[in-house]
Amino acid sequence: MARKMKVLFCSSEVEPYAKTGGLADVAGSLPVALKDFGVDVRIVMPKYRCVKINGDKDLLQDNVPVYFVENEEYYDREYLYSTPEGDYPDNLDRFVYFCKSALEIAKREEFSPDIIHCNDWQTALIPVYLKTIYAGDGFFKETRTVFTIHNLAYQGLFPGQYWDRTGLPQELFSIQGLEYYGKINLMKGALLFSDYITTVSPTYSKEIQTPEYGFGMEGILRDRSERLTGIVNGIDYSVWNPSQDKEIPQNYDVKSLDKKVINKQHLQTEQGMGIGRDIPVIGAIGRLTDQKGWDLIAEVVDDICNLNLQLIILGTGEKKYHEIMEEIAKKYPEKTSINLRFDPVLAKKIYAGCDIFLMPSRFEPCGLGQLISYRYGTLPLARETGGLADTIIDLTEDSRNGTGFLFKEYKGKALLDAIKRALEFYHNRKAWRTVMRRVMKLDYSWKNSARQYLQLYKEIKNLPTALNVR
Repeated sequence: MARKMKVLFCSSEVEPYAKTGGLADVAGSLPVALKDFGVDVRIVMPKYRCVKINGDKDLLQDNVPVYFVENEEYYDREYLYSTPEGDYPDNLDRFVYFCKSALEIAKREEFSPDIIHCNDWQTALIPVYLKTIYAGDGFFKETRTVFTIHNLAYQGLFPGQYWDRTGLPQELFSIQGLEYYGKINLMKGALLFSDYITTVSPTYSKEIQTPEYGFGMEGILRDRSERLTGIVNGIDYSVWNPSQDKEIPQNYDVKSLDKKVINKQHLQTEQGMGIGRDIPVIGAIGRLTDQKGWDLIAEVVDDICNLNLQLIILGTGEKKYHEIMEEIAKKYPEKTSINLRFDPVLAKKIYAGCDIFLMPSRFEPCGLGQLISYRYGTLPLARETGGLADTIIDLTEDSRNGTGFLFKEYKGKALLDAIKRALEFYHNRKAWRTVMRRVMKLDYSWKNSARQYLQLYKEIKNLPTALNVR
């Protein structure tokens, strides 16, 4: 019998223990899907204040072991990485400790992994430590590393004078190592030292090799392009399931689509907007940051609100966007519902009750909103970038296979034109319902993504280790 592949999955946040964004969803779902394929997978994460378990171990769904790195000084805090005033000043110390502890936990548990799968800058020192501090440690002799970029915009930058805190040789604080314009760049270390790099969609893996999307790392990523690939994230189909979702007013599935309109009418009533099954409702959910394209909405909001539609927005983030959204709410109280908060229950009602889901992102490594909206029979309208380009087929260009609406230029007018195209298509109710059924039958469950990762792990095991110190 073939030996089970062993994978140590390292993440700074894991659903349901701690979450700030999509990384937690990935870390809480991908290992479970891998276990279903026979992988011996274990997870390591910090034990934050919000983690409600006794001891330093727990079992995730399907008995996937989770080990918690404990340190009250570093992790017993209200937030994970930052307060509303800014990042914790000791984040370098916190995640140096986490990376070293993850490796020591593997040794303590006598779990010698074939693959250590690292995620984002908080885990970026693990591949570096394996090829430096742990280079002579036979325990990790056969271990290979995969580093997944969930968002290249966040790289883990720290003042150069803190270098000694990493415990790494001084010669690695150089342009060939982790130095970046006088600062320490943790993600740069992972990009140089990992055996393989993945990101969360094929298009994003190509985009980040360009100056527009590379955030200064495009040269390294081009150099490593032979060991760089993109695998689209999945979503948890047990969580996102309109036929069983307890958070929405009316359950439905692809065979009972007529019931979806009850969710729409409930949403319109709850949000204080006019009730009308023929009024297209557009929903948007996301962090209020530059990345997400809110400035495009602001640019053409007068034109949007002059159309026969209703607009519901849910999110929280930067002060400037809060102010913009508050102005929109005042100006168009009957056409819009602006909800400046984090509200997972309302999010589900929006997915279930809207006709169109809006994602006008400047860049989007993968995007989960469009995949969730498919599940609820809601058609996405998005900018053609990253994972959005990989998962949405434009109905205007391909009505036979289309799944939503795309626009290319990052301009308000391009967004407005796409909305007008969507509204025109919406009023052909028969065609719209055909597409609703089509998107609800798509499979973006974690099973597909996990199968691709498992194949990649097997290939990496047979590759020579990649030492990229120049």
